[in-house]
Amino acid sequence: MAVLNSVQNPVVMVDTNGHIAFANWEAEAFFGASAAHLSRYKLSTFIPFGSPLLSLIDQVRERRAPVNEYRVDLSSPRLGQDKLVDLYVAPVVNQPGDVVIVFQERSMADKIDRQLTHRAAARSVTGLASMLAHEIKNPLSGIRGAAQLLETSVTDEDRALTRLICDETDRIVSLVDRMEVFSDERPVDRISLNIHSVLDHVKAIAKAGFARNIRITENYDPSLPPVYANRDQLVQVFLNLIKNAAEAIGDRPDGEIQLTTAYRPGIRLSVAGSREKISLPLEFCVHDNGPGVPADLLPHLFDPFITTKTNGSGLGLALVAKIIGGHGGIVECDSQANRTTFRVLMPVSKDIPLDEEPPAKSTGSF
Repeated sequence: MAVLNSVQNPVVMVDTNGHIAFANWEAEAFFGASAAHLSRYKLSTFIPFGSPLLSLIDQVRERRAPVNEYRVDLSSPRLGQDKLVDLYVAPVVNQPGDVVIVFQERSMADKIDRQLTHRAAARSVTGLASMLAHEIKNPLSGIRGAAQLLETSVTDEDRALTRLICDETDRIVSLVDRMEVFSDERPVDRISLNIHSVLDHVKAIAKAGFARNIRITENYDPSLPPVYANRDQLVQVFLNLIKNAAEAIGDRPDGEIQLTTAYRPGIRLSVAGSREKISLPLEFCVHDNGPGVPADLLPHLFDPFITTKTNGSGLGLALVAKIIGGHGGIVECDSQANRTTFRVLMPVSKDIPLDEEPPAKSTGSF
């Protein structure tokens, strides 16, 4: 059973009467109850009525062979929302009628799939940015130069039109300049960084400017190992996320942004073109109590040109996804009314062994 407690997926064993005979540590977290408490009840007590899981158990008992079922929705008031799982149900050898169930939560897998889609979108913007820089900025400079020449020889009434031409060309050039960031594929210098010094620096910038009237709190894990990253790019990422949070809160008098860090072992991401899997145990979050992101916008939030701001370009979060993806990490967003969380998962510094875990850490909630 100690081996099953080391498994990063929820695992339960159900006896012939349907009672939960064993639950590993991940299962305790999944069901929100201790193994001792779970053992008092049948599995049917904790899953939605009529769930296909029950019929899968009967099928395994009858066939005495394991089965897989994908994307089974176990969402309920007891288990919570977004409980979409893949199931592996197998008979227990030498214990007829008993079955073992392994739950693979789909939420993280789906988020990683979306993250890979975001990276593909960022690559599309990279090509678009290169084309725009070459094909648009050059003729725009000619248009602006011509407007400036005309400005010296027209009436005051027409001069307003030439000024409008100059202002609009400057605005387009500014947008193209922002997009050119996506086409910069040069390698960046990375070092072992204390993420808390980065977050404190970003907080100081925010409190001196756009978030001066918003309460910003921290809940840091002091034992967190260093992250292997480029400091300037991480500052850009978290400045973007905190600014988004501040703009979402607006003038709300009880507005609050919370910065949290934690060590979450178990998340591993496959690297394209190799068998290597990168561990992403470092979790950095920006929480806010704003109105939340519209549900229809949430799956596309990191796509370019997606924004809810009147004057927004929709490139800020796309750039965040590009930078974090370039560091081998992922960024995701969970949102509901009065609580939005942007979560960044990243690898530890190359100087830290991947199988080494830090000592016990502080915890907290927002």
